Amino acid sequence: MASRTLIEPAWLTARRERAVALSDTLPLPSFRGQPGWEFTSLKKLDLDAFEKPERIGAHIDVPSLAVVQSPEGATHMEQIDHAFEEPAGEPAADGTIVMPLSLAVQRHPELVEAHFGTIVDAENPFVARNEAGWEGGAFVYVPRGVAVESPIVISVVQAQGQTALQWRTLVVLEEGASAEVWEQYVCADDDTDGLLNTVVELSVGQNARLRYVCAQDLSEKSWIFGAQRATVDRDGALDWIALGFGSGHGRVAMDTKLIGPGADAKVTGAYATHNRQHLDYATTQVHDAPNTTSDLAFRGILDGRSNTVWSGMIKVEPGAQQIDAFQESRNLLLTKTAHADSVPGLEILANDVRCTHAAAIAQIDLEQLFYLRSRGLLPEQAKRLVIEGFLEATVERFKPGFVREAVAGALQRRLELVLG
Repeated sequence: MASRTLIEPAWLTARRERAVALSDTLPLPSFRGQPGWEFTSLKKLDLDAFEKPERIGAHIDVPSLAVVQSPEGATHMEQIDHAFEEPAGEPAADGTIVMPLSLAVQRHPELVEAHFGTIVDAENPFVARNEAGWEGGAFVYVPRGVAVESPIVISVVQAQGQTALQWRTLVVLEEGASAEVWEQYVCADDDTDGLLNTVVELSVGQNARLRYVCAQDLSEKSWIFGAQRATVDRDGALDWIALGFGSGHGRVAMDTKLIGPGADAKVTGAYATHNRQHLDYATTQVHDAPNTTSDLAFRGILDGRSNTVWSGMIKVEPGAQQIDAFQESRNLLLTKTAHADSVPGLEILANDVRCTHAAAIAQIDLEQLFYLRSRGLLPEQAKRLVIEGFLEATVERFKPGFVREAVAGALQRRLELVLG
């Protein structure tokens, strides 16, 4: 793992200085006092209690912590706390770049500068802190017309307790490019009481294709905050998959903006919580060009005294006609003490659109259980089949293949833990 000091370009130093100033002036969101924060309180969050992690690069068997199993032949990049490795070998002959962002700003400064911070702005207390303190990170660049056949798997491990890990990802696909990027956030053990603050920028060019998988299984003693945003240009396509298993508190914003005619975005989210976990997801689908489509579906199972929040917004800008957008959130409560909030929303500023939404929160159907038990199944077997059937709708959103199997496997392993 790298520990040497890296010299950063002047433009990044200026951005960091601005971010430090913003961190000192921007207050944290107030519970119910700021739109979007009606359900997540930061009363117990003490940011000053989390130190900057040391770059010591602990020896950890990262594959054993994987949330989703990666296929053979995948390109792997790992970071433990703020320690990262330099890429081995020569750059790809086709011009594809996969390396820590800290190294990319040295080796490809003009390329990084052209995209860094253009999708997620620092005018946010958590983003400002991220921009001021991130180290390592990930930079993925796919040139025009290049198809990356094997997935790029990025693993981020938080190993030091009472630290705030600032993580930054920048993915750029030029016109006609295609790639899969799998990113996962995990803790070294179940007792790591840290904070992970992530900023992700995804730029999908004209006629480009990106599948982005982001999974987190942090310690339930930890916090997570995320500002993740994508732009999709003309005739481009984004397939975004989010899995939320770990962390005890936090809020992740997932924003998709369709900026070119013919752009398409498919967003699939799944979470499974237990004990006293609290997960909050805020999603937006912004249609800023005509003839664009988006399809978002979130499903969750909740056990114990856990609670979740999903708030979604479909926004159609003026002039963005002939839009087809859909969003849904469905939650299955396994106990009477679990709680879910689903808040869909529409903001339509054009008159030739098709925008729909759906939300449902329910406990396990007793009639389904009765039917299964009447066929000879034990109560726990019947309950298990109902839950698996509920989650199967998430898996069916993917075509048969490795991604579908990987998501199904991740959900199955999480279900084993939740149900004990």
